[in-house]
Amino acid sequence: QVQLVESGGGLVQAGGSLRLACAASGRTLRDYSVGWFRQAPGKEREFVAHIRRNVGNTYYRDSRFTIARDNAKNTVYLQMNSLEPEDTGVYYCAAASGMLLSSIRNPNQYNYWGQGTQVTVSS
Repeated sequence: QVQLVESGGGLVQAGGSLRLACAASGRTLRDYSVGWFRQAPGKEREFVAHIRRNVGNTYYRDSRFTIARDNAKNTVYLQMNSLEPEDTGVYYCAAASGMLLSSIRNPNQYNYWGQGTQVTVSS
């Protein structure tokens, strides 16, 4: 079983950048496909980015986000640029040991979740 801890959230002005980290313990994170999701108050959790296990293919909500692994640190990062107030929310990382490509945007398909990190973008 893998445990996930997010960090790197905070308050940033519109147009700024943040890099979030998802650090894993208990298992090797490269053996898992990892997704980032976000949830704003009163809204459903929505897909942001995904990186496949093994092959490392990446998928995004839009081009302002970049997901990457650092296997030496057992960590997955989410680089977020040109942030907008609409990007405000709690950001979660999630992992799954096996997943169909068609399912990567569905939060119910992930087995393990972190506690989330708050991102607030001011206008």
